Amino acid sequence: MANLKEIRNRISSVSSTMQITSAMKMVSAAKLKKAQDAITAMRPYSNKLTELLQSLSATLDADSGSKYSVQREVKNVLIVAITSNRGLAGAFNSNIIKEVNRLATETYANQEVSYLAIGKKANDAFKKTNKVIANKSDLYDDLTFENVAEIAEMIMEKFVEGNYDKVELVYNSFKNAATQIIMSEQFLPIVPIEGEDAHANLDYIFEPSKQEIVETLIPKSLKTQLYKAIRDSFASEHGARMTAMHKATDNATELRDQLKLTYNKARQAAITNEILEIVGGAEALNN
Repeated sequence: MANLKEIRNRISSVSSTMQITSAMKMVSAAKLKKAQDAITAMRPYSNKLTELLQSLSATLDADSGSKYSVQREVKNVLIVAITSNRGLAGAFNSNIIKEVNRLATETYANQEVSYLAIGKKANDAFKKTNKVIANKSDLYDDLTFENVAEIAEMIMEKFVEGNYDKVELVYNSFKNAATQIIMSEQFLPIVPIEGEDAHANLDYIFEPSKQEIVETLIPKSLKTQLYKAIRDSFASEHGARMTAMHKATDNATELRDQLKLTYNKARQAAITNEILEIVGGAEALNN
């Protein structure tokens, strides 16, 4: 059994760790509330805009088609990996890295794959491949629609120029504080509505012209789609970190209680031994 000083040091160390994880949990909980409100308010707008975009794409003919809906033979793929800049969030980042690796080695095994890293963890994971075209980790320092729009414009420009034939977003979608859903969705080219819904409401009167709508609505929708994905990931990060720190605090509390019990048992054993030695000495003197 460890001596009393070692146990006291361990209790002190675990208690300090518990204070840190508890503080990180409270910080993440405060940030989560704001991030959750932001993504909850944005989702209906983003989903409706995407629905309009897909409906419009289904009506485009060859002459008025959008340059963002051009279907080419897929030779070069760009995967936008959205992670966080910091760890201590459980499997939040590792799940995204695993999904991106799966896409690169299985789904796009016969294509040339490049990466755009949004988040330091994604950049650290893929920079060794020398296929990271840009690292946008500083985006989280000022997460605004304008800053995300610049990244979206860069991706859209590279697609139009033919550098990439397909662009995929991989990120964590926020469900609740304890649950994040790994999403892999096609960003470019635009995916039109398929099936019965594709021809359900094609008798439109366009005002302004269809061409003007294509030139304004589709780029805005793509920027909004990327912004929503990053906002989703941002809220998921704080939810994952809060959950991870909550579990860490509980584990530290349990370990501290076990150490205190061990300490008390060791102390009691030491006191008992001292009493036995005193009694034995007294008996020896009496005899």
